[in-house]
Amino acid sequence: MAEIRIDPDFIERCVVDLAAFGATGETGVSRTVYSPEWIGATQCFSSWYSEAGLTVHHDAVGNVWGRLEGSHGGKSIVSGSHIDSQINGGRYDGALGAISAFIAIKALKEQFGQPRKTLEVVAFCEEESSRFPNANFWGSRAVTGRIRNEDLETVRAFSGETIEEAMREIGLDPTRFADARRDDIDTFIELHIEQGPILEQADIPVAIVDAITGIRHYHATIRGAANHAGAFPMDIRKDAMAGFAEIASGAVDTAHRMGRPAVTTIGRAVISPNFPGIIPSKVEFTVDARHPDPVKRGKLYRIHEGLMQEVAFRRGLDIEWKVMIDHEPALSDPALIHMLRLAAANQDVPVLTMASGAAHDAQQMASIAKTAMIFVRSRDGRSHTPEEFSSVADMVSGIKVLAAGLHRLAY
Repeated sequence: MAEIRIDPDFIERCVVDLAAFGATGETGVSRTVYSPEWIGATQCFSSWYSEAGLTVHHDAVGNVWGRLEGSHGGKSIVSGSHIDSQINGGRYDGALGAISAFIAIKALKEQFGQPRKTLEVVAFCEEESSRFPNANFWGSRAVTGRIRNEDLETVRAFSGETIEEAMREIGLDPTRFADARRDDIDTFIELHIEQGPILEQADIPVAIVDAITGIRHYHATIRGAANHAGAFPMDIRKDAMAGFAEIASGAVDTAHRMGRPAVTTIGRAVISPNFPGIIPSKVEFTVDARHPDPVKRGKLYRIHEGLMQEVAFRRGLDIEWKVMIDHEPALSDPALIHMLRLAAANQDVPVLTMASGAAHDAQQMASIAKTAMIFVRSRDGRSHTPEEFSSVADMVSGIKVLAAGLHRLAY
């Protein structure tokens, strides 16, 4: 097929226009789900869809859909991402995926007319959990039928209100969340910024994602006994901090030894009583462990849990933990990976294949559709910050791959 024409000025204009909703400082964005800023962004997408000749639909939880009807019916080919942001996040995380899907489908309509299979773009309402810490992919979970009735009450904002109250406040009926469920989606492809340094280090603009990592978050508490830091001998101490230090170092080193793409992070620790002259009696801490391979993921988790038990036993400490998050890896559809590589080659876009170390809406959508992802290079690997940036040239390359892939699927 011929090169797909993507207007770089139009991409830049869309990015800047959307970033105005919730703008903070020069390049920051704070746009939480169901906020006035988020409402403005949904209205922006609605107007874009309408102007491009797409049929517009807002579903029961606030996802915004644009539809280009196919001549042969059947299940839809869908692309998109989320439009909420972190607090004082950037312009590109999530937003670029929703913008890119819209621009790709708009370009295909203008250059090739009506597709054989229906194409849809979606702007998911929530992915970041930046207002509701346990919303946990509210938009894509609604589409995949993974919201429960009790979630309306138990999903609460940092400021205390329930997600049910927030939905009612903007005119949505939270009791109808199940109406957002879809069973007519064949394929979902999500474009996203990489959020890491791998593409930049390789000097390649675009990646095809072959797997989205599995994630497990532990909240652990290790307990010993508080005593005098000088008078109590080392060999009979029950030092919770010493146990934690050994666990933290060992867990991180385990991921190092396993090699990429295994990662482990000790992101939070609370020490008690936290005074210079007292042996700590308790440390609460988190372990974030990730791997996209189902087998190696299990090995990583078993090593971490074994380490925590062994250190605590050897040092005479008590330890307990809860698993707070446990997302299974989502492997991309092999045929889609192959197709996207061919699409990239056809558009003369160099790509590499890699796993995603972050979770995405595509991970939820994998339960109802064939899925794959496209990454666009992030400058310095930055994300979740106003400094996040992808060049227009790289965005054009990513959208060309997406559009060429959608063309192969729908035309």
